[in-house]
Amino acid sequence: MVTPAEFLLSATNAGHFPPEGMPEVAFLGRSNVGKSTLLNRLLGQKLAFTSSTPGRTQSVNFFRVEDRMLFVDLPGYGYAKAPKSVSRAWQEVVDAYLLQRERLALCCVLLDSRRGWMETDLQLKEWLEFHQRPYVVVATKVDKLNQKEKNASQKAIREHYPSGEIIWFSGLSGQGVKEIWQTIWKRTAR
Repeated sequence: MVTPAEFLLSATNAGHFPPEGMPEVAFLGRSNVGKSTLLNRLLGQKLAFTSSTPGRTQSVNFFRVEDRMLFVDLPGYGYAKAPKSVSRAWQEVVDAYLLQRERLALCCVLLDSRRGWMETDLQLKEWLEFHQRPYVVVATKVDKLNQKEKNASQKAIREHYPSGEIIWFSGLSGQGVKEIWQTIWKRTAR
């Protein structure tokens, strides 16, 4: 199913962010966790650029969805092979986005289900909690796990996220798309 959506703009600094109006849903995660794949699956079309090279998203990308909300694809963190000065600039623009946007309704924190929480993921989680930003955890690439591995992954994720919502997502099968949309609608309907 295709959701009416369009690419709005890319921002490399806070001065380029669009004016606030509609609720916003931000997608955050390590480089190569599958943010673009998730966005494209949710929208039913290829709007977000996917690449096998980690760290390709180097700006904050805004997408208008159904003229009701904005999806915001934030640069990945962690693995990206970029000069430290570029990585610092990405971090500054991400921090500015997360701190300044009053219409930010939900952050989808993507974790690779095969890897679980990594140090940078835990730092992001603590930052979101400290700044009281609502978030949900989306465990990606679940199609690459057998049932035993999925059970172990769930246990490992729960260790640092005991009672929060975890949505299991597969870019191949579309598992989790319905649940992610339900969570987004609940958070943006307020």
